[in-house]
Amino acid sequence: MLPKITIPASFEEISANMYGKKTQMDSKTLLVFNCHEPWIYQLGALQFNLDIVIGLKGRYRKTWDKQMRPLPPCSRLITLSEALESPISYHCIIAHNISDLLDVKTRHEPRLIVLHSTLQGRLYEEESNVQPRQVKHLLQQYLKLIGGHAVAVSMFKGESWGLTEDIVHPSVDPNDYPPYSGHIACGLRICNFVNSRKKILLWDFHEKAFSGVPVRLVGHNPNMPGVRAADNWNQLKKIMQSHRFYIHTADPRFEAGYNMATIEAMAAGLPVLSNIHPTSPVEHGVSGFLSNNPDELRRYAEELLKDRELAASMGCQARKNATERFSTHRFKHAFLRSIEIAHRKWHSKEVSLACPILG
Repeated sequence: MLPKITIPASFEEISANMYGKKTQMDSKTLLVFNCHEPWIYQLGALQFNLDIVIGLKGRYRKTWDKQMRPLPPCSRLITLSEALESPISYHCIIAHNISDLLDVKTRHEPRLIVLHSTLQGRLYEEESNVQPRQVKHLLQQYLKLIGGHAVAVSMFKGESWGLTEDIVHPSVDPNDYPPYSGHIACGLRICNFVNSRKKILLWDFHEKAFSGVPVRLVGHNPNMPGVRAADNWNQLKKIMQSHRFYIHTADPRFEAGYNMATIEAMAAGLPVLSNIHPTSPVEHGVSGFLSNNPDELRRYAEELLKDRELAASMGCQARKNATERFSTHRFKHAFLRSIEIAHRKWHSKEVSLACPILG
């Protein structure tokens, strides 16, 4: 869970002590705030050392969640105070929300923010009365002020923030997952904190579509009896390996037609059942089934439960699609480019501040 969006009192006050003595960049270490462990785990492909900031407010767990992912290679966990006092000159600082950016306002390295959710979805989940256009203006103004850069994990999410310059899709490596079995005639959905996100996830539709169909929900859901997260990533991969199909539903006003769990399931060889969404990676009748009719989607689920070979065939195509569209190689090169853009913007801002005539 993320900290709520807040409006800072004065950008001028924030920037007053931001640009001090220039430091030499460390080419080996990134500073990243702990959020979205599966996404952060991808950064291991960049071959940097990682300092991961833990103990942050508003997070359901104060440290790295090893149930989701092991720590990436060459990484260590540090507190925010340790990060602010660190003698390392970080190659780049990676934030996930405006609060993260404000927390590192006194450090003097390039920084970027990763947009993981739609603006509309964030505001709805927080029950916020802040107008979307106000938040858009806030973030865009602040990024311009600090020479920061924004990266969205999909065009759909970037458009909601009005920031589409840089889109870097998440990645999966199919070699991380054991061969699909599907021997358990049961659907699977991986999702945290469902009760606070029911409208975003079209949960009423989910319940209607899969009423009477065996479906296992996995994730941190403390208010849902009998639902628990996997013990670790290896167990999660075995769960995906063994179940017949995967489920993702989302309201197109608030959320994308897939998330990282969806593309993981596809890479693991599961066909996906979902409502119709303009950004869904599922090809109807090929790598899964799409329908806005809950009765029809339930019939598709029943068909896959009866026909394991059909599920395996469609899952094979899902795996192929995920491999092509969300490759680790593509993520690595795209995100390294994002870091380069963050460097250019940061240095351009420093030059503008040092030489006002150029600004």
